[in-house]
Amino acid sequence: MSESGADHGAGAGVRGVKSALRTVALLELLAERADRPARLDELAEELDVPRSSMYQLLRTLVDCGWVRTDTTGSLYGIGIRTLLTGTSYLDGDVRVRAIRPYMDEASDALGETIHLARLDGPNVVYLATRESHEYLRTISRVGRRVPAHAGALGKALLAERPEAELPLSETPLTAFTRSTHTGRAALLADLGRVRERGYAIDREETVSGIAGFGFALRYDVPAVDAISCSVPVVRLTDEHQSRVVSVMREIQTKIESLLSPVSGAPDWR
Repeated sequence: MSESGADHGAGAGVRGVKSALRTVALLELLAERADRPARLDELAEELDVPRSSMYQLLRTLVDCGWVRTDTTGSLYGIGIRTLLTGTSYLDGDVRVRAIRPYMDEASDALGETIHLARLDGPNVVYLATRESHEYLRTISRVGRRVPAHAGALGKALLAERPEAELPLSETPLTAFTRSTHTGRAALLADLGRVRERGYAIDREETVSGIAGFGFALRYDVPAVDAISCSVPVVRLTDEHQSRVVSVMREIQTKIESLLSPVSGAPDWR
């Protein structure tokens, strides 16, 4: 990823600050690598930054706690300060705080895993999760980013947008299981069905053995947040599916009624 392609946060007609763009690109790269620490040369090559400049940037971020390094000083990973910032984001979000009790209500009623996520470009980011009473942990967790085309949460939000505004590339979409939509035509057909029924269904498209039901929260237009219920397919009888949809629709309505609009809350974009 070269600096010429990084335009994070630069408004229309505003030239991005080179050092700031470089810092953001580095932190995002380290975050994507998760448990795979990187060496100086790898980072410099990936971001197309001179080795000496990358070293200075890394040392500054290590000193500030945004990046960590091992005892040899040769490996780098994301630092603890990023966790504090992420926690602050969630704590400061009026909508996340308001929705959590309704997630508890849905979890208590269904005994299944409930998620809240927000659209971020072509991905959704998980903001809150209530685990199943059966303790069947899925790959989803707070802070995790998943391509929107691959699950109920993302498809519920993509269906709120016209085809011309979908944040999708023209290249084949990433497959997570055999059921994931990898072609644009198949995904568009599915989004049409989502619009007709009013909610999205993910049948083992993100995780094998797990089905999901996603509901857009329309206190924004188009919606940027969605809730979902994840159910192991071995427990998904027709009767249980009907109850999941019924309860989640009720929760969706309650949340939208409460947060339309959020009195006194900033209209974040």
